[in-house]
Amino acid sequence: MDIYASAHDQIMAVRDGKSSSRQLIEASLDRIESIDSSGYELNSVLALSLQVRENAEQSDATLPLAGLPILIKDNIEAIGLPGTAGSLALSRYPVVRDSTIASRLRAAGAKIIGATNLSEWANIRSIKSTSGWSGVGGLTANPWKHAHSAGGSSSGSGAAISAGLVSLAVGTETDGSIVCPASLNGCVGIKPTVGSVPRMGVIPISASQDSPGSMARTVYDSALLLEVMMGTSGLVNATLEKSSLKIGVVKSWLTTHEGTDALFDGALTQLGNSGITLVNVDLPASDEAVGNDEVHVLLHELVDDLASYFSIRCDSKLSSLADVVRFNRENVDTELQYFAQELFEQALELGGRGTEYAEKRARNLAWAEKTLALGLDSVDVLIGASFAPAWVSTLGKGDDSSRSSWITKAPAIAGTPIGCLPMGIIEGLPVGIGIVSRKNDEARLIAAMAQIERSLALGILEPTFIK
Repeated sequence: MDIYASAHDQIMAVRDGKSSSRQLIEASLDRIESIDSSGYELNSVLALSLQVRENAEQSDATLPLAGLPILIKDNIEAIGLPGTAGSLALSRYPVVRDSTIASRLRAAGAKIIGATNLSEWANIRSIKSTSGWSGVGGLTANPWKHAHSAGGSSSGSGAAISAGLVSLAVGTETDGSIVCPASLNGCVGIKPTVGSVPRMGVIPISASQDSPGSMARTVYDSALLLEVMMGTSGLVNATLEKSSLKIGVVKSWLTTHEGTDALFDGALTQLGNSGITLVNVDLPASDEAVGNDEVHVLLHELVDDLASYFSIRCDSKLSSLADVVRFNRENVDTELQYFAQELFEQALELGGRGTEYAEKRARNLAWAEKTLALGLDSVDVLIGASFAPAWVSTLGKGDDSSRSSWITKAPAIAGTPIGCLPMGIIEGLPVGIGIVSRKNDEARLIAAMAQIERSLALGILEPTFIK
C-alpha cells in the first residue's frame, strides 16, 4: 500500500482484506527505522512501544480505527511509553496508567506504536527555546528541509505525519502547538474546544487553554481521530457537508511574509470561484498587554496544575515546579545546554492562582471573547494565514516566528476550536490556512475545513527530504 495513503484508505484496505494491521505496523516501523532514526534522521519519534509487535495480530477491523498504527505526543501517558514531556526529570517515573485518550484509542482499535518528540514542556520553559528540541528526544527536523524547524510544540507529531511514518498522530495545543507544526510540515491539525477531550494523564500547562487534538493527512482522517478522542459522532459526516458557507476573511491574520500572504490571496480566489461566500472581517490585532496577560495566566496555572499532576505520578523528589527547576540546575549540561528556564523561574515568582491571576484571566478572556464574537457575528467560520514557511532551527537562539499571524491567540485564550490545513508550497516549504469556529462547534469547523480542502485540491503533500 502507498505509504501516503490516507487513514480512511488504510482502514478500507484492512476491512477488504487487502492489508492487515500487522502489515501497516511493520511498514511504519520500517519507515521509522529508515527515515526517522537513520538515513534522513528526522528524529520525530522519541520512543517505540516494546509491545507493539506482540499486539499486532490482536486487531478488530470492524472497530473505527481498525488496527491502524498511531503515534502520540510524549506528554500523554500510555503504558509502555515514557510520557516525559521531553524532560529528563520525568524520565525517572515510568508511566503506570493509560491516559483517557490512550484508552479511547485502544478501544477504537488503534495500535499506539510510539511517542513523538516535542518541544520540552510544550515550549513553556523559555522564550529562547527551540521548537522540536527536548532533553530526552533531541531536535526534530523538518521533512521538507532538514535544517528547518518542525514547529512546536507537537513537532514530532506533525513531522511524522508529513514524513509518512503513520497516517494518524495525537498532538496537544495551549496556543499554536498543533496549528504551527501542521502549517510548517504540511498536514492537517485540529485543536477542539478546551475540555471536549479528557485530559486525565496529559501533562499540563494550563487548565484554561490546554487541549489534545488530532493530526493527519486529510480533514476526514483528522475528524475520524477526533471523534474517537472526544467520544462523539458526527464529525466524519461533517466532512461530507456541502451546504453553502459564509466565511469571514480576517486580513489582519496575515503573516508579513510576502509569499505566504500572496498564496493566501490566491487561495481566496479559489474559494470564491468554488461558490464559497467570502466576507472581509476587520479585527484589530492584539496588543502587548494581551500577550503579557496570557503568558502570566499560563504561568500561574502551570504552578498549580503541574503540582497536581506530580502528586499522582511522582514522589517527594518531584512534587512541584520548583523541583523541576532544581533538577535542571543540577543537570545543566543536558537540560540547560541550549537555553535557560526563565519562564519557570518567573512562574515561581508569580505563584499559583490568586487575586492577581483572576484579574489577568478575566481581562484576557474578555478580550478574546469580544474579538471572536465580533469576527463571527454574521459568518460561519473565520480564516486567515497561519505561519510563514519554517525557519531554520538555531539551537540556543530560539525560534524566528516573528512573521507568524496572530490567528491562534484569541481561540487559545477563549478555548475555542481552531484547525489548519495545507494552503500550498512557498520557497520549497508548506504553509497552512487557519480556520476558527465557535466554542463546541467542531462540526462546522470541520465542514468548512473539508470544503476548503476540496476547493484548493492540493491532495496529500509529500515532502522533499532535502538534507
